[in-house]
Amino acid sequence: MTLTVADLAGYIDRDLDADLARWFADSEPIVLEEDVRPVEPFLARLAPADAAALAAFDRRVRSGTMPQFLDVYDWVYGFDFAGNGCGILDSDYETELTDDDLYAVAADGGGNYFAVLTNGQVAVWFHEEEVIEANTRFDNLDVFVWSMVRYKAVRDGKLSRADVEADFLALGQDGMLNEGTGLLHSLK
Repeated sequence: MTLTVADLAGYIDRDLDADLARWFADSEPIVLEEDVRPVEPFLARLAPADAAALAAFDRRVRSGTMPQFLDVYDWVYGFDFAGNGCGILDSDYETELTDDDLYAVAADGGGNYFAVLTNGQVAVWFHEEEVIEANTRFDNLDVFVWSMVRYKAVRDGKLSRADVEADFLALGQDGMLNEGTGLLHSLK
C-alpha cells in the first residue's frame, strides 16, 4: 500500500510516542530550561488539523519526556526572531514576514530552523539570508515529524534507507526529496 499525506494526519497524537519508544528510548529527553515563546497565539492562526498537530507536538516537547530526535532546545523552540534581531523573508526574497507568521520547532544543526508556517507547512528558515528557503517544505507538521523520526532512525543505523525510501518518494515532500537540499540525498 502506498503511503499518502492523508495517512499521516494525526500522526503526532496517534503514533509518535510508539515510534520514539521503538527507536529512541535511550535518547536524552528534550529539556527546555528557559521560558520559550508560548505556542497558543500561533495555534489560533492555523487550520484546526494543523493546530492540533502543533499543540500535540508542543505538549510533548514541554513535558521533558520526549526523546531528543530533533535539535530542539530552548534557544530554538519558539525562537523569537524579532527579539533576536533576525529578519524573515518569504521564499520570494521580497515579502517580509514576522514572528506571527511562523513558529520554530527545531534546528537542522547548521544554524537553520525548521518552522511551521501559518498555512500549516513546515519549511527551513535559512539563517544566512534570513529567508524561508524554497523547496524545503513539508505539507504539514505530522508529515514533517513522521519523516524526521525515520530520517534520524536511518542516520542512527536503526533503519536502512531501503526501509524508508519508497515511503519518502510516495509522500513527495520537497524537504525530503529536493535535489541538493532534500534530506533523502544525505542518507547513505
